[in-house]
Amino acid sequence: MPDDLLARILAARRAAVAEAERRLPRRQLERMAAARPALRPFAAALSRPGPSGVNCVAEIKRASPSRGILRENLDPARLARAYEAGGAAAVSVLTEERFFRGSTHDLLAARAATALPVLRKDFLFCEWQIFESAALGADAVLLIARIVEPTELRALLQLASELGMAALVEVFRAEELETAAEAGAVLVGINHRDLATFAVDPGRTEALLPRLRPGQIALAASGIRSRTDIERYLACGVFNFLIGESLVTAEDPVGRLRELQGKGRDGRG
Repeated sequence: MPDDLLARILAARRAAVAEAERRLPRRQLERMAAARPALRPFAAALSRPGPSGVNCVAEIKRASPSRGILRENLDPARLARAYEAGGAAAVSVLTEERFFRGSTHDLLAARAATALPVLRKDFLFCEWQIFESAALGADAVLLIARIVEPTELRALLQLASELGMAALVEVFRAEELETAAEAGAVLVGINHRDLATFAVDPGRTEALLPRLRPGQIALAASGIRSRTDIERYLACGVFNFLIGESLVTAEDPVGRLRELQGKGRDGRG
């Protein structure tokens, strides 16, 4: 995997956003954001362990740069309903188009199909995208500490809060965690995947968890495929997990999600 992958993704996103801004001026987008659907409580859903002791943020993800297409003819509405039936705490929708084959239409379809809070997962680096996320009905946004300056991260967190959305701040390295903390991040996503190379380090959570500040809530992401993986991080005190590929590629997403929560396929513990 080329070590400049993140740079290429960001270059593509910046070009796409610049074009989108020309089509939809910020003032018009702000009006659309003000008229958004009622918010759903994403942060509250992750604030404490759910009934099974685990909160799964189940992801709708069409493809990845490392694995290509994950599921042919993916139906975001159908998958969102399966996640809700399987006991997910929230749904994440990957909307980046070029490298992950997602779209904002996937987010709209998923949110309309379920009562769960929905996280917009993308490479967000400017206020226009935050307003766009609100206009789409996202209940939360993913902010990646690695791709924005500290002052920008603080500003984006503040804007998301003003618009009523939660923010999950993704980190991979200790310095990114410090940046997130200084910016005021409460929900911290510890990504085991290095976005520059897409290599996965399952030990990221154990390495960074002791560095979280009081009041911060951790979520582990990437490379979580089995109940054994879940139990590894539960033992550290983490109870929130973002799970994508292992659910998207499962023949039975409902049963798979229940298994990850330590339940039988019939939903019983």
